[in-house]
Amino acid sequence: HAAGLQELPAVFDGVKLAAVATVLYILVRCLNLMSPTAPPEIVYQDTLLSRYLLKSCPMLTKEYIPPLLWGKSGHLQTALYGKMGRVNTPTPHGVRKFLPMLQDGATATFDLFEALGDHSTGDDITMVICPGIGNHSEKNYIRTFVDYSQQQGYRCAVLNHLGALPNMELTSPRMFTCGCTWEFAAMVGYIRRAFPQTLLVVVGFSLGGNIVCKYLGENRSNQERVLCGVSVCQGYSALRAQETFFQWDQCRRLYNFVLANSMKKLILPHRDSLLSLNSSSIADADLSRVSAATSLMQIDDSIMRKFHGYSSLNEYYEKESCVHYIHKITVPLLLVNSLDDPLVHPSLLAVPRSLTEKMPNVMFALTQHGGHMGFFEGAVLLPQRLSWMDKAIVEYADAICHWEKKKRWSLCERSEH
Repeated sequence: HAAGLQELPAVFDGVKLAAVATVLYILVRCLNLMSPTAPPEIVYQDTLLSRYLLKSCPMLTKEYIPPLLWGKSGHLQTALYGKMGRVNTPTPHGVRKFLPMLQDGATATFDLFEALGDHSTGDDITMVICPGIGNHSEKNYIRTFVDYSQQQGYRCAVLNHLGALPNMELTSPRMFTCGCTWEFAAMVGYIRRAFPQTLLVVVGFSLGGNIVCKYLGENRSNQERVLCGVSVCQGYSALRAQETFFQWDQCRRLYNFVLANSMKKLILPHRDSLLSLNSSSIADADLSRVSAATSLMQIDDSIMRKFHGYSSLNEYYEKESCVHYIHKITVPLLLVNSLDDPLVHPSLLAVPRSLTEKMPNVMFALTQHGGHMGFFEGAVLLPQRLSWMDKAIVEYADAICHWEKKKRWSLCERSEH
């Protein structure tokens, strides 16, 4: 018996060690700590412009190093973005503009931020920015990006998605949808009229990436005075994406539920406006279905598709996706995604890959890490204020601005001779 009792502590110690080893193994796997850091994968055609961009944009060619311990987890990057947006967020000062002249009586709003200095080219350049789903100019990641862009000499105009601003009543029975470009077009039209000499850099984040690519491809005139476009973390085809959002792989079904709850918090406060305004296509039963929804698709089917009269959810997703318009964009276009983005299934990345094969103006950058709209850099615990994404977008825009400036100088010299 004594010998048996002496062996018990050794057994318990072995169990403890096994438990610790198991926990460490799970942490290493969950945090993806064994994944190596690497430069983004850049897919492009070999042109003079692409060679120039790769020389001028070191953010696209050097290693993206996320924060130690947690930065290699796409889930943690996404969660931190969703909870905080950014850290140590600045507060840029802008002027809110109201545009009540839309087709159906809706009032679009956007915030205008003047540049904090001259751009390095000496040109007047405006970034026209479309935020992610249900977002607006007051979100932390938008404030951080705007502040940085202002410091680099860009005027910034940021769309506030219809119905997303707190305490801003709707003036028509409609909210933003995943592919409606009316509000963004109204903002860009205002900028063109108010600043006739300005050149445009078009930037879209997540759902905003779908909207800006659809806008640019809808009409060739939409690309006038546009130097380039940038889309970050979009899924390109809502019709294909909806199938992946019911999968438990990468917890997408859970993200679907969380996003649906966020959308409900945006929609339901507008219940009275959506029901009472003239020509409303929304009924009280539709909003009751929204209250009970557990997925974005149920919300889209109950209410969002009806804003524009789509007869089915598939028709809504098909017509609202930029995948049918993006091939008509002729200006330089940078598409950015992260391989560990839990919201964008890897199969959707076939769209930007195939675009680069057909379109010499398109460059696709795919990072190993970054999650959805995270791309944090910095220390073990608190990341830096600026993200890899912020710096990469501005660096790309700067390079294009200088490229186009050289082209204009070259044309002027030829015309003089």
